[in-house]
Amino acid sequence: QVQLVESGGGSVQAGGSLRLSCAASGVTSGRYVMGWFRQAPGQEREGLASIYMYDARTLYADSVKGRFTISQDNAKKTLFLQMNSLQPEDTAMYYCATFRTYLSPNRLPPASAYNYWGQGTQVTVSS
Repeated sequence: QVQLVESGGGSVQAGGSLRLSCAASGVTSGRYVMGWFRQAPGQEREGLASIYMYDARTLYADSVKGRFTISQDNAKKTLFLQMNSLQPEDTAMYYCATFRTYLSPNRLPPASAYNYWGQGTQVTVSS
């Protein structure tokens, strides 16, 4: 059974940085896509970035490209999201998610593609 646990959220001022972590258990091979999403109150869940563990190919949403970086530590089965130049509009609950596939995605997978989710970690950016 795959389990995901996020950490690293918190409060930061505009322009600041945070690094989120997602510890994955039950991921038995590299044939998984891992992704980061966020959801603000009253808004739909937004895909931010994904990484295919097997070839480390990364994909980003335009809204975060150049500011956020997704990475992985395969040995520790941990996913990271480095977030720089944070703005108040980045305030949301952030989630990691994963699904198994033998194909490296060419486009950022939608939320519906993922079948395992973490509980989320809150990020609050003040102006």
